[in-house]
Amino acid sequence: MSSAIIQLLVLAGIAVFLILRLRSVLGTREGYEKPPAPVSSTERRQVPDLEVIEGGPDRDITDHVEDDSDDARALAAMKLVEPGFSVTEFLQGARGAYEMILMSFERGEIEQVAPFLSDEVHQAFVDVIGEREDQGLTIEANFVGVRDVALTHASFDRDSQEAEITVRFVGELTYVVRNKAGEIIEGDPNQIKRQKDSWTFARVMGADDPNWKLVATGE
Repeated sequence: MSSAIIQLLVLAGIAVFLILRLRSVLGTREGYEKPPAPVSSTERRQVPDLEVIEGGPDRDITDHVEDDSDDARALAAMKLVEPGFSVTEFLQGARGAYEMILMSFERGEIEQVAPFLSDEVHQAFVDVIGEREDQGLTIEANFVGVRDVALTHASFDRDSQEAEITVRFVGELTYVVRNKAGEIIEGDPNQIKRQKDSWTFARVMGADDPNWKLVATGE
């Protein structure tokens, strides 16, 4: 089994989906996501000025980001350190993982994906699940599908070899929130909602550990 396939399998456990208090952190339903934050001058200095493939661009990169952009150079640097890395397969794995990630949170089984979360993100999810339980709230959700997956930003630190990739998801689902009495206080089981999320994953390229960790969430 190649390292790229292993990374895709591991990616299926990265991240968690919130419906209540963290909605503004993980995403919005039927809203508009904010544009990606501009790349800082520090991040620009960290990305090596490299050609992706001698003699021409790497379509695995340019199919997802603009050729000769900072994002493209960052992805090229990741591939130089770890030749088995595939941007296309990474995004395909992320798409397949989205349903598992969402359902993991809805079941309140956050510890199953704890190894794939940064400490800060893990604690935020634990807090929200605990808050939901304290209030006697339950969530019934059905995942309909992923409408769009797109890479919106990539960075690479030459010194630490740490890579960060931000992915925008647009998913569709139905959900309802019930109170202690079983009454619906939010949502409609017959109405499909569109959910927008922007998640940043990080990993040290070339490391023995193939796991990507969720390190930041937003709209």
